[in-house]
Amino acid sequence: QVQVVESGGGLVQAGGSLRLSCAASGGSIFSMNAMGWYRQAPGKQRELVAIVTNYGSTVADSVKGRFTISRDNAKNTVNLQMNSLEPEDTAVYYCNVRITQWGRSYEYWGQGTQVTVSS
Repeated sequence: QVQVVESGGGLVQAGGSLRLSCAASGGSIFSMNAMGWYRQAPGKQRELVAIVTNYGSTVADSVKGRFTISRDNAKNTVNLQMNSLEPEDTAVYYCNVRITQWGRSYEYWGQGTQVTVSS
């Protein structure tokens, strides 16, 4: 079983910055395929914010140019630097981890961290 632990988040004024961090650990030997971030605002579906796979990265158009994702393969960590935050960025942010273990693919989620941007 892989544990996914998030940190960061909080309350910030519009135009401010926050940094989210996520670490995956535990379980037996596995291959990390992707690490990224999703978010879910009240009354809305969960949506992709940014993700880094073994083939590259994808960033949602709504945050492109403001958010930067970085992944440390050696430490199995992923960070999301969020700049120029807008009230529309208010949501619960979830870390997403995808691994391959003994030939099978698994997906894990963090517990979620609240990001609130005040206008």
